[in-house]
Amino acid sequence: MTERLSASQIALLLLYAGGMAAGQLLFKSAALRYAASAGTTGDRLFGLAQNGFFIAAVILYAALALLWVWVLSFTSLSRAYPFVAIAFAITPLLGGLFFGEPLPLRLFVGLFLILCGLFFVIG
Repeated sequence: MTERLSASQIALLLLYAGGMAAGQLLFKSAALRYAASAGTTGDRLFGLAQNGFFIAAVILYAALALLWVWVLSFTSLSRAYPFVAIAFAITPLLGGLFFGEPLPLRLFVGLFLILCGLFFVIG
């Protein structure tokens, strides 16, 4: 793994990871609205298809899929994929910030280890 990532590659990979985390926040928002809806399963699924948060998340993930393919056209998978771990690290933090989800010490230890692993792999 001698390939060095350029600043623009790193920026795109960070954008991708941030987008993945944002998509998860949109999916959580859609789920909260979905859980509050009443009716039959068909009614709830129809409601989900009309849920703005869900639609935004699907559109965002489609755009991220295109971004990912483009990034992989000039970045090796072995160098790019570890950046996905950044989304694993920031998504729980954003869940705590926006949804009041618990952030126990164990989570921070785990996030620290994920980030250490990322630096070790891409170093």
